[in-house]
Amino acid sequence: MEAKPRLVLITGLSGAGKTQALHCFEDMGYFCIDNLPPALITKVTELCDRASGGVRELAVVCDVRGGEFFHELNGALGALDSQGFPYQILFLEAEDEVLINRFKETRRRHPISEATVLGAITLERQRLMELRHRSHMIIDTSGMTTQRFRQELHDHFRLERTPRLTISVVTFGFKHGLPIDADLVFDVRFLPNPFYVPELKNLTGEQPEVQEHVFGSAVARTFMRRLLSLAHFLIPHYLKEGKSHLTIAIGCTGGQHRSIAFGERLAEGLRRKGHAVVLEHRDIPRGEIGRGAGPGPRA
Repeated sequence: MEAKPRLVLITGLSGAGKTQALHCFEDMGYFCIDNLPPALITKVTELCDRASGGVRELAVVCDVRGGEFFHELNGALGALDSQGFPYQILFLEAEDEVLINRFKETRRRHPISEATVLGAITLERQRLMELRHRSHMIIDTSGMTTQRFRQELHDHFRLERTPRLTISVVTFGFKHGLPIDADLVFDVRFLPNPFYVPELKNLTGEQPEVQEHVFGSAVARTFMRRLLSLAHFLIPHYLKEGKSHLTIAIGCTGGQHRSIAFGERLAEGLRRKGHAVVLEHRDIPRGEIGRGAGPGPRA
């Protein structure tokens, strides 16, 4: 019999980091719902339970923004208990001064309409006291950096199938502009240019002949080894920071030969190490050979 879906209920004080937590759960592969009325929790879990091969991990935020509906949360949790549906309650809190400063920085109104922010925080603490006592995990985010907070959530709630870092390798031509979403940009215009070889000029770096020409240079082979070594060094640190997507851009003059040859080899080397890689040759359509065809990212 297939195990029941897993539910994490995220709750706690306004300004303590519930939205940030939900984003982290989404990155880990959970199906996420923000500000779900408690009366609908059992409905959602029933749908997940009935779905064959569908949603198996669910994270929902329920808090005082639900107004009168929030009072129904205890009843909803009782229904889950009677059904034997597995769930965990994650409660987020912070010190009064920290919460006040966060509201000042964001200039957002506290969901409990009180004369002062402190008064609203005090009332919210009182309303959440019972829920805090029955929580499975309590995190005080007062002195936490974003990186440490994400790591804490990963340590406790990470799934075996949680997506790792997805890497996009994008090749481009500098004369057409930099990719605006690149995290790392490398310039390979110092390598031998196949454009000036008549039999290679009208080919692209996808063709073996062009790759052989580019990597016939000892400098190109050395740079590729060092670039792969740098990538393997950086990736664990990006993962530790909580980064879920990395874009590496490789550029030459027109984005037709050297950058493409390098992008092909880089993607191949990263895949051999087990990384999920999407390869896109952005500027092939701008060249004589590629005009009329789309760049077509390749997984």
